[in-house]
Amino acid sequence: MSCDKSVAMEKATMDFTEGSIPRHLLNFAVPLFIGNVLQVFYNTVDSIWVGRYLGAEALAAVSVCSPIVFVMIAMVTGLTMATTVMIAQYKGAQNSIMVKKTVDNTMFILTIAAIIMTILGICFRNVILRLIGTPSESFNMASGYLLITSAGIAFVFGYNAVSAILRGFGDSRTPLLFLFYATVLNIALDPVFIFGLGPIPKMGVNGAALATILAQGVAFLLAVRFLNKTNELLAIRVNEIRCDLSVTKQLLKIGVPAGLQQTVVAMGHTVIMSVINSFGTLVVAAYGAANKIDSFFLQPSMSIGLATSSLAGQNLGARKYDRVYETMKWGSVLSFSISAFMILLIYSIPKQLLLLFTDKVEVLEEGIIILKTLAMAYIPFGIMWVANGIIRGAGDTVVAMILSIISLWILRIPLAVFFSNLMGSRGIWIGIAISMALSGLLSYCYYKTGRWKRCVFASRGEEVYNKQ
Repeated sequence: MSCDKSVAMEKATMDFTEGSIPRHLLNFAVPLFIGNVLQVFYNTVDSIWVGRYLGAEALAAVSVCSPIVFVMIAMVTGLTMATTVMIAQYKGAQNSIMVKKTVDNTMFILTIAAIIMTILGICFRNVILRLIGTPSESFNMASGYLLITSAGIAFVFGYNAVSAILRGFGDSRTPLLFLFYATVLNIALDPVFIFGLGPIPKMGVNGAALATILAQGVAFLLAVRFLNKTNELLAIRVNEIRCDLSVTKQLLKIGVPAGLQQTVVAMGHTVIMSVINSFGTLVVAAYGAANKIDSFFLQPSMSIGLATSSLAGQNLGARKYDRVYETMKWGSVLSFSISAFMILLIYSIPKQLLLLFTDKVEVLEEGIIILKTLAMAYIPFGIMWVANGIIRGAGDTVVAMILSIISLWILRIPLAVFFSNLMGSRGIWIGIAISMALSGLLSYCYYKTGRWKRCVFASRGEEVYNKQ
């Protein structure tokens, strides 16, 4: 490997067991935030092109597919959370052998998962679209979008895995670099595949899906190439990908509950989407546009939560609990401040934000209501991400799963259905906002019990990886 690249890699990784907690949070969270913004923008570009130039039906098709794709990657997201937690704790414990085994076993599990999910997505996409009541005028477009997304889902899994590995090791900058490449490529390819250019035919909504998958594939391959040239400990090589039962068991012990949590959340969003679908194409299109903005504005708190998880993981591995409590304090302060600013922004210029996606008056009016209603829950929802970051960093994913089931299936869905029956589509947004606030309260209360500390599994002073 080259000396320059090795030095760059060392500078990108962080030891969170020493130094200023707020500085570590900011240094780690800012690249995560930029990366999450790029990820949202990466997906939002499709909606802008589709909504502005292909119409409300096409935008509705993309919006309908979003929660389905979320379900497809939910379990893998949980497994990559386990990867981040294990690598962070083992790095904090200075156990490099287990860091390497975690990397290899992660890729083994995700390879199998990618094969299974590709087959399921291709074969059952139309069944799923019918189950959630996809509007007839958008059905064929949504089916094509899901077909292409399913065919390339392995690239999405791979990039998420590499990002999780690096985050656990203390590097949030490198994934950002490759995501930037993917975003630029997606922006360039979208109009080419959507509208056609030269020998490339006009593909419409299918073109948006293809551009996204190709860009994600490039990001994954570049990231793997970088790791293989710069860090032997984190290198991903086919001949080293194998199953170590003890490591796989630990990954599944943490990852399956986390994956089930993500799946439960994703399925809940799909149920919510079916409720939204019942109000017709205009409401679906308004939700699609507002949801892109809402997702963008929640990124700072989500990024702080992810940073909190990595900080907590390393310090829990080193058994430095005082730094874990300080991480919760500073994470909450940062999340509160940023959420307050986002609320102010939404209430000041909601129409201007929505005009990025559509200029249809009815869609704009509904979108403004959605944004203003959901924004009211930003502060408690942000605190939830920080508290969950601590809980995940400890590896306590079973309780995190239970909290998600309560907040979504016992609170959000019943409240959305109840209020929508009373108030029409506006009631959906009120139910979602109330559930977001209660979710934050539940997570914070569990954090205060301290029971999550029982799940810490790594300890300092174990073996070190010395492979040349």
